[in-house]
Amino acid sequence: MLNRSILRIKAFETAYSSVLSGDMSLPSARRRLEESCEATRDLFVYLCGMVAPLTEVAAERIDVLRSKFNPSEEEKNPNMKFCQNRLAAALTEDPDLQKRLKKLSLSWDQYDIFLKKVLDSVCSKQYYKDYMSSGEDSLKEDCKLFSRIFEEELMDSVELEGILEDRSLYWNDDLSYAISWCCRTFTNMGAGRPWTLPPLYASQLKNDRPGIDDDQVFVRRLLESTLANYGKYSEMVYANARGWDSERLFLVDVVLVTVAIAEILNFPSVPVNVSLNEYVEISKYYGTPKSRSFVNGILDRIVKQLQADGMIIKK
Repeated sequence: MLNRSILRIKAFETAYSSVLSGDMSLPSARRRLEESCEATRDLFVYLCGMVAPLTEVAAERIDVLRSKFNPSEEEKNPNMKFCQNRLAAALTEDPDLQKRLKKLSLSWDQYDIFLKKVLDSVCSKQYYKDYMSSGEDSLKEDCKLFSRIFEEELMDSVELEGILEDRSLYWNDDLSYAISWCCRTFTNMGAGRPWTLPPLYASQLKNDRPGIDDDQVFVRRLLESTLANYGKYSEMVYANARGWDSERLFLVDVVLVTVAIAEILNFPSVPVNVSLNEYVEISKYYGTPKSRSFVNGILDRIVKQLQADGMIIKK
């Protein structure tokens, strides 16, 4: 499930929290890293568990309209397509998903107000109206609809971010990645495959990237190399910060560059340009507006120096 890009972010976040707290203990850092990785998959499970409750909210709304005094003809004979979508039924009946939700004590019961707001927004959209009026009625179409709902209604939801923040320290940063996996899962289910809990690391997927090193080993080594050599690597950063006020450097930028140095020096199979591009990309979402230019410039200087000293060895 977790690819190298998101694992780099998790190694960086764990290293940053270690430096910020002053707790550089490797066992403690490994534990936080593992919790962070597991949290992403837990969030995927939690979001998959939203499909049925959202469907139930729609059904309850129809029941209320039916039971009111003197309902209209449309209220007496509503379009039940969404309420009877096959995806909700498939997920409700899936023993593995339900077992996982129960084990993790994950439920949407206390967030009915949020679900109603999501439903209101969905019902106002043209993609929903097209779905309700189309002549097609299939699991594939239901899965397409929920992929659209997740992408358009959940991706940038401030209210959902607040809910996730209350439940886990890790979830907000993982929301877009977990949503992408939900959509991928819905597409597979629309093609007739059952819901499955993905392996935690991308390298564990069957027939995926044969010959690639284990991703769990990669992220553990990356974190351990960063913390074990943090003093040495951070000194490289400060020594090469020409043009920058070293006393005003942001810790988040310094830590990000040290993680990049750890990868460049300790992973012979990863090309230098891959590492550079990955950490410059991460810098866009952390730190300040100047972080990208700082990370890019400092890493360029350090890499040239390390190459001149013969310290970078790549296969």
